[in-house]
Amino acid sequence: MSDRFFTPTNKVDSVKDRDMNGTMSVEPQVMTVGGGKTLDANRYATKKTVAQGMLDVALLTANASQLKYVLQVGQEHQFYTIMLVLIITSLVLQGLMVVLLGPLAALNISKLSQQYRAVVINHLVMGFSMLVMAGDTIKMGLDNGFLLRRNSTTLIP
Repeated sequence: MSDRFFTPTNKVDSVKDRDMNGTMSVEPQVMTVGGGKTLDANRYATKKTVAQGMLDVALLTANASQLKYVLQVGQEHQFYTIMLVLIITSLVLQGLMVVLLGPLAALNISKLSQQYRAVVINHLVMGFSMLVMAGDTIKMGLDNGFLLRRNSTTLIP
């Protein structure tokens, strides 16, 4: 396969002559991908937001599974309270991220009036995402894994 289909290229549309101040002006660069298709920043941002939402759903289900496990084991879990606090905090932050990602997906970053709002919401979501990642990292360090124990004839993870 040719590399030109995967390598973004920048091209300058045209160079204008000198303006009244004597400086040369250049038309804005257009990002092209592959066979000359232009890259729409708004469409890219929307797809990125949708993909991030799908990953958040996967993380949400993993946290729900961990919460179920910790609640089933109960006080016997070595780090029951800490794990419970971390899981619930992670779930709340993920809920806030979902609430913020909805309006973010609806914003059109091509419009100057909506760019600032999109940047602020994006930074909030990124901050919440970093907090969720830090909490999940601590959670994984405290989790003993699925230790099997026998309760009469039933194996309990």
